[in-house]
Amino acid sequence: MLIKKMLPFVENYTDLLNAALIQHSPGMSLSRTQKLWLGFCITGIILTNSINWSAFSRISVGQYKKNALSWMFRNSKIAWEHLFHFSLSIVFQTYGITKGVISIDDSDKKRSKCTTKIFGVHKIKDKSTGGFCMGQGLVFLTLITPKITVPIGYAFHIPDPEISKWSKEDKRLKKAGVPKSERPKEPARSEAYPTITMIANELLETFVKKHPAIKIEAVVADALYGNAIFMDKASEITGTSQIVSQLRNNQNILIKNKKKSVKEYFEHCQPVEQTLCVRGGKEVKVYISCARMYVCAHDKRRFVIALKYKGEKEYRYLVATDLTWQNIDITEVYTLRWLVEVFIQDHKANEGWGKLTKQPGEDGSYRSLTLSLLVDHCLLLHPDQMASINNKLPAKTVGSLCEIIKIDSILSFVEEIIYSDNPESYFKKISVFLKEHFVKSNDSTKHMNLRPWGRHEPSPSLKYKACR
Repeated sequence: MLIKKMLPFVENYTDLLNAALIQHSPGMSLSRTQKLWLGFCITGIILTNSINWSAFSRISVGQYKKNALSWMFRNSKIAWEHLFHFSLSIVFQTYGITKGVISIDDSDKKRSKCTTKIFGVHKIKDKSTGGFCMGQGLVFLTLITPKITVPIGYAFHIPDPEISKWSKEDKRLKKAGVPKSERPKEPARSEAYPTITMIANELLETFVKKHPAIKIEAVVADALYGNAIFMDKASEITGTSQIVSQLRNNQNILIKNKKKSVKEYFEHCQPVEQTLCVRGGKEVKVYISCARMYVCAHDKRRFVIALKYKGEKEYRYLVATDLTWQNIDITEVYTLRWLVEVFIQDHKANEGWGKLTKQPGEDGSYRSLTLSLLVDHCLLLHPDQMASINNKLPAKTVGSLCEIIKIDSILSFVEEIIYSDNPESYFKKISVFLKEHFVKSNDSTKHMNLRPWGRHEPSPSLKYKACR
C-alpha cells in the first residue's frame, strides 16, 4: 500500500486530539509537524500492520525518511502521557458513552530469546508449545458499553526477579523433600515490580480519576483476579460496582462452622436449568446452583455460583462481591469477559503490535503500544464504523475496516498521480522508486546458472572395475 497524503478520517482524528490537548493546556498542543507525523504513523500502522520506520518510509514513496520518523518518535516533545486518555474522551463524546462494564485480562508478546534492549522482557509460558520463551507481559482494561468495546488502560508487567529466584529454589527444595520450616521464606516484594492484580487496580484507579463521568456497572476478570485483595480494592475504587471473577474448585467455604470445598458443597445441590443470554445475543441452556456464603480465603460472604453449560462435564465457580444481584444477572455480565480476549486478538492481528515492534527501551515499548491503541480509537471514528453503529447496524470488524482503508489509500494515491501537473513523468518517477525499494533481486540457489556443472559420465580407465 502507498500513501502521499493523510486520509480525511485520520486528519479529523488528529485535529480532535489536538483540540482536546489545547483545551486542557495550550502548552501541550501538537505542532503541524507533530500532527502530520502522528497521523502518518497511524495510517502507516493500518497499511503495514507493523510499527516499522523503514516500512513507513517505503509506503510514503520516500516522502518521509526512516531516520526522521524515528527521531520524532524518540525526541519530539509530544505529551505521550496524555494522548491516550484524551483520545478516550473523544471516543466517549462521539458515541455518548456514559456507562459500561470493565473487563480485565493479561496477555503476552513473544520476543527473541537473545533480546537485551527491549523493555520488560522475561521468561513467559508459551501456550502454543507448553514450554517457555522470552517475551513481554501486558495487562489490558477494556470498557464494554451498549455500543462499542474500547481499550481504556494498559501497562507492562515484570515479575520481581528476587521472588522468581526464591520461587525456583523453593520448588527445588520442596521436590527434594525439605520441610517448609527449613526452606527460606519468601522475600518482600519490591514496589518496582507490582503483581498483575496490583497493576489492574492501578489502571482502574487511573481510569476512574481521568473519566469520572463514566459509570462502571461491573468489573469482570478471570480466575487470576479472584482473590480478596483485588476484588475488595476494585470495589472500593469503582464505588458500588459489582466485581465478578472465579474461584478454584478446591477453595474452602464455611457452612455451619464446617469447612468444605466449593466443589464438595455444590455436588450436593440440585442445579436449576436456566436460559442464559450470552453477550446480548445467543440464548443457551445452562445449569446453575448458587448461594451467598462465607468464603474462607476472602474472609467474608460472597455470592458464589456454580455454572455449567450443556455438554460440559465440570462446573466453573463464579464469585461476586455484591450480594444484591440476581444469579442470572451476574452470570450474564460475566459472559462479557470474553470480549477483552477478542480485543487482544484484534490488537495483535491488525493494529501493528503483533509483529515488527522492536523499539528499544521503556519509552520505545510504551510509545509504540500507545500508537497501536490510538489506531483502535481512530478506527472507531472511521465514517463507515460510525454510520453502522449510529444507525443501529452491526459494527464492522477491525480487519474489514483496515481493508477498506487500504483500498482508500490506493485510490487516493492514483488520484494524486492523475491530477498531478505531468502524470506521465510522475508515474515514471514513482515506478523507478517502487522497483528500487519494493522489489528485491536476490540470487537464487535453486538454479545452477553460472555454477560449475561437474562431470556426470563414466571414466574409460575404470571399465575394468565393472568386470570384477
